[in-house]
Amino acid sequence: MLHEIALTFVKGIGDITAKTLISYCGSAEEVFSSSKKALEKIPGIGSKTAESIVNHTAFGRAEEELKFIEKYKIKSFFYLDKTYPKRLKNCVDAPTMLYFKGTANLNNQKIVAVVGTRNATNYGRYFCEKLIQGLKHHGLLVASGLAYGIDIAAHKAAVSLDVTTVGVLGHGLDRIYPALHRPVAEKMLVNGGLLTEFPSQTNPDRQNFPKRNRIIAGMADAVIVVEATQRGGALITAEIANSYNRDVFAVPGRVDDEFSDGCNFLIKTNRAHLLTKSEDIEYIMGWLDGLLVNKKIEPELLLNLSADDKKIVDIIKDNGSIAIDDLQIKLEMPQSKLTMALLNLEMQSVIISLPGKVYRMN
Repeated sequence: MLHEIALTFVKGIGDITAKTLISYCGSAEEVFSSSKKALEKIPGIGSKTAESIVNHTAFGRAEEELKFIEKYKIKSFFYLDKTYPKRLKNCVDAPTMLYFKGTANLNNQKIVAVVGTRNATNYGRYFCEKLIQGLKHHGLLVASGLAYGIDIAAHKAAVSLDVTTVGVLGHGLDRIYPALHRPVAEKMLVNGGLLTEFPSQTNPDRQNFPKRNRIIAGMADAVIVVEATQRGGALITAEIANSYNRDVFAVPGRVDDEFSDGCNFLIKTNRAHLLTKSEDIEYIMGWLDGLLVNKKIEPELLLNLSADDKKIVDIIKDNGSIAIDDLQIKLEMPQSKLTMALLNLEMQSVIISLPGKVYRMN
């Protein structure tokens, strides 16, 4: 693990560059043993980056970090490890290294992220509790950022309901920020934990939190925005989640409420599903036990589809998910006819509609 950690300490090497280096060299150890000339031949690796690797002084700091994680029984995950969060692994800018303290399974079957404003209202806090209570029986994991407001409300609700919850930090595991949340963070270690890409001695600097947000979005199946302004970090997380093809939900609010403005914007612009109760998530995510949702599609149903419906299903299967415009181009089908066919398939629970008129198989 020394070489993997050391790579994160080399100046000028970010997550994407690190993965490029490893894909060409074969391992982190081989990256460090490669010559400058060999490194410069790797696409995207210039002489400046190659020189940083060849003349690095990262092993000393990496050894220090290894001692820290061993002393405090912290788990480290390299992006090629089988234990690395599988949802996050599929994101192009996922962290090369992760550090985790706690008991949670980061590959839990169902994971939702709950985010929102730091200025949560009583209603926002109440909604967090009711939502998590309504989803508790699914055995889900709740992720958030341990920040003031909605984040800590979600963590507190999960702790009180004995639901697994993980806080994603914008600093190292040698501190808790804000310090006021330390008692909650300590309780989270019993059934959940704390996760970060940042090594010890990393301060909670402003630029770290957008990076933290991509982990929250990437490790979850769905991102839930409870209350948010249009300029808050919660909307950044929602945008990242959409770029990762995650489901996004937003709780609507009064049109003159500053802290519902961001949620209303997400819904209005089809960036998020409207969320009023836990059943909305169960339906959209296919978590219901009922006959219409999340049932295994019977072979007879697929056999009885029309020729056009079968073409649509085949294209969606091949692409994983696809926007209606791209689907129309591939099919050369009139928009009105395609819309009716998609609605019919959705009513039969063959496909699911996502924000932005994107469709995937149920």
